[in-house]
Amino acid sequence: MSYSHYTMASGSRTGRRTFEFGRTYVVRPKGKHQATIVWLHGLGDNGSSWSQLLESLPLPNVKWICPTAPTRPVALLGGFPCTAWFDAGELSEESPDDWEGLDTSAAHIANFLSTEPSDVKVGIGGFSMGAAMALYSATACALGRYGNGIPYPINHRAVVGLSGWLPGSRGLRNKIQVSHEAARRAASLPILLSHGTCDDVVPYKIGEKSAHSLNIAGFWNLTFKNYEGIGHYTVPKEMDEVCNWLTTKLCLEGSR
Repeated sequence: MSYSHYTMASGSRTGRRTFEFGRTYVVRPKGKHQATIVWLHGLGDNGSSWSQLLESLPLPNVKWICPTAPTRPVALLGGFPCTAWFDAGELSEESPDDWEGLDTSAAHIANFLSTEPSDVKVGIGGFSMGAAMALYSATACALGRYGNGIPYPINHRAVVGLSGWLPGSRGLRNKIQVSHEAARRAASLPILLSHGTCDDVVPYKIGEKSAHSLNIAGFWNLTFKNYEGIGHYTVPKEMDEVCNWLTTKLCLEGSR
């Protein structure tokens, strides 16, 4: 496996504390480099474990970038510190969103993609909290700006979210629909969401509701797949479908 370690120039500031991002792992394409996808791990995980799985996928034209989130106290865990892209409490529309944490991580992720060659298609994906981060990046891409108003620089060509949820769903439809450009970008952005029906960590109904929220906000190029009897983990069939979907949406050559 080919690894590349990036020095961390950015952190996430919450109050007076700054949390440094961890190590980044890169899986280089075995064939012609046609696409680069940043893949984001779940709560308490790191980039290494996913890089090993992604390297085994039959997608030789894809470069995978697997960063590691900062270690921070997480409200969902009673303030226990672990790797997390943002602070999260209970998974409901009523719980407050950590906009600062979301924006800092989204900017860190966008930074990796901003240096890719212009002829390489870029995308983002993730599992669990990583999927939530990918979906937040998708909304920033459509809106053309982060939550703090700073312009968002990346044009994602594909977004994948496994067993995740949509942060910042309140008011998303209004933000998208007031801008013709945002509505156009939202409608054309390919998104694949999948969720196990027996997920006891991020309940299936939350994944389903997130897909619905994106759809009514104008993200119409969205596919939602459910996996009967599957919990909070991925299975080979699901990853096969991710490969097939990426091959089609990114027009990848020779992936099979």
